[in-house]
Amino acid sequence: MLLKDKVCIVTGAAGEKGIGLRTAKLFYEHGASVVISDINEQACEKVRSEFDPERSLVVVGNVVNRDDCFNLAKAVMDKFGRIDVLINNAGITQPVKFEEILPEDYDRILDVNLRGMLYMSQAVVPHMKAEKSGSIINTSSVSAQRGGGIFGGPHYSAAKAGMLGLGKAMARELGAFGIRINSVTPGLIATDITAGKLDDQMKAKILEGIPLARMGTPEDVAKAFLFLASDLSSYITGATLDVNGGMHIH
Repeated sequence: MLLKDKVCIVTGAAGEKGIGLRTAKLFYEHGASVVISDINEQACEKVRSEFDPERSLVVVGNVVNRDDCFNLAKAVMDKFGRIDVLINNAGITQPVKFEEILPEDYDRILDVNLRGMLYMSQAVVPHMKAEKSGSIINTSSVSAQRGGGIFGGPHYSAAKAGMLGLGKAMARELGAFGIRINSVTPGLIATDITAGKLDDQMKAKILEGIPLARMGTPEDVAKAFLFLASDLSSYITGATLDVNGGMHIH
């Protein structure tokens, strides 16, 4: 088991078909105690019964609210006494064109994807510093690398690119404390976000540009998180791991 006795937080993790929940389950299977955070209270209640309460904690919270992030970290410390891994997975998208982006749209997309990463990381880093170890992994997107072209609008690409830049800066600053910061850039993944938004014609067109000729699954991304969360990647920080089936090769 790659994460035995580790305490791992996954944000945006209550969606039934999402990357976050599959990641939490995979970490749990590898011996971790898992902390699931999500803004959806109903989804959190549904997920709560899927894990042993001794090795899990489900918390309703909004990553855009700094107090929620710090309260989450406190709740984790109160129950488990340590924080080893944070997956900054909470995110939203909006498929609009450049000229259609309204100020409130821009704020909303940047807030959840980028500000949420900042606040949640700030909440856990002091506890990781105390342990002189930790792994923070950020869910960016292939849209950050290729300038959109899938689902999200330009503001989504900007937010996800910002996550890559912030992650690299954090890696430089926090490496001296034994804290590793890495990012994963998923391509087209079959999740709650993509469900129902692709007709057969759209899907066929997208698959033409993917060398592995299939959509990704939450499991594909969860396995990348598992690698970066575990000691298998103990000498990797500031890196970006592509999980896109070859959609973007660079």
